[in-house]
Amino acid sequence: MSRIVLMGSGETAPAMVKTHRAVISAAGDGPCVLLDTPYGFQVNADDLTHRTLRYFDESVGQRVVPAQWRHRDLPPADRERVLAQLSQASWVFAGPGSPTYALNQWRDTALHGAIGDVVARGGTVVLGSAAAVTAGRWALPVYEIYKVGVAPYWADGLDLLSRFLDLEVAVIPHFDNAEGGTYDTRFCYLGEERLDSLEQQLPEDAAVLGIDEHTALLIDVASGAVEVSGAGHVTVRRRGSAEQIPAGSVLSVADLRGMSTGVAHAPVSDTPAPVVTEDGVAGEQPSLDREMQTLRAAFDEAMAVGEVDAAVAAVLALDDSIAAWSADTLQSDALDRARRELRAMVVRLGELAKVGTDDPAAIVAPVVEAVLTARRQARDDKDFVVSDLLRDVLVAGGVTVQDTTEGAQWSFDRTNDEEPGSSP
Repeated sequence: MSRIVLMGSGETAPAMVKTHRAVISAAGDGPCVLLDTPYGFQVNADDLTHRTLRYFDESVGQRVVPAQWRHRDLPPADRERVLAQLSQASWVFAGPGSPTYALNQWRDTALHGAIGDVVARGGTVVLGSAAAVTAGRWALPVYEIYKVGVAPYWADGLDLLSRFLDLEVAVIPHFDNAEGGTYDTRFCYLGEERLDSLEQQLPEDAAVLGIDEHTALLIDVASGAVEVSGAGHVTVRRRGSAEQIPAGSVLSVADLRGMSTGVAHAPVSDTPAPVVTEDGVAGEQPSLDREMQTLRAAFDEAMAVGEVDAAVAAVLALDDSIAAWSADTLQSDALDRARRELRAMVVRLGELAKVGTDDPAAIVAPVVEAVLTARRQARDDKDFVVSDLLRDVLVAGGVTVQDTTEGAQWSFDRTNDEEPGSSP
């Protein structure tokens, strides 16, 4: 089955496991190959390769072999080895990094055509985040614009979508990115103003194909069928006018082509039912942050009522989530935040282990009663200095004493004990 699959982000995250399994199961019997070029310039390239291979092996259940093309000037033997790998592959994957770095290493080399040849002979090419940018006729130089501050411009892409589907588009992943918080990082960190500027540089009959994070666009080249899966939308945008295609939608390449040229709209059909998966409902952004918030709430609730087993279960679940999301190559500080949260939860459990889950008043009661007995004896002996001293000691320890006709009544005041991080 000839397929082009584009992912907006999270291509090695738990949220995309089901999509990968479905795509690989239909890809044929040839080897599955990871092409490392987009991140080949990074000093942690070997680690990214290792994490990606482990993700496919352990999470997806598929052995993937690496093809190392980190620079265009490879020794002849190494170059031919990679080309041979691609010539036999039924499935090729490339993901995070720099789109322009990848294009510069592929352009005017045999690899440039070899990627498209995988599709031409019936294989599947999966391009995620940075690599997805390369699929269109025009490619976004996101590093140069967002990180360096170069004036917005388009680079030449691989043009896979034009070659096989007659789609004249620029692909922009991370389309719904919201990491900026108070500033606009939508559209792969461009923001609205820079995207508007870039759109003015495109021909009238061209469009932007935006893919949300943790969302995939699956295109069957042979049949012309198109499917959107994952958590978000695919957006076809022309000069500021946008049409969204939600996850769960099935349409055709002809539909996409009509939308991209402005001669047709998204096909009118029944609204697709929300796609419910183990990762949630389509449209709800799966993320480690969301899992962390849910588990912290469960932990706090359990601690408030002394349900130690439930609190421990929340801690273990967060630890499992961190392990699962650690394979994700998306550049984010979510893992650091989750680890800090995990440590805080463990500290609270440790403090709970010191004092137990019983009512603190019940724990201190024997001591308080003994002191009150001594105080009562001092009062009977008219030794009011000792009596007052014993009362002051109790008050300093958080015990309020009230003398009544029926004797001394006391209560345990925990106000001074409830500092951030203290046990309930």
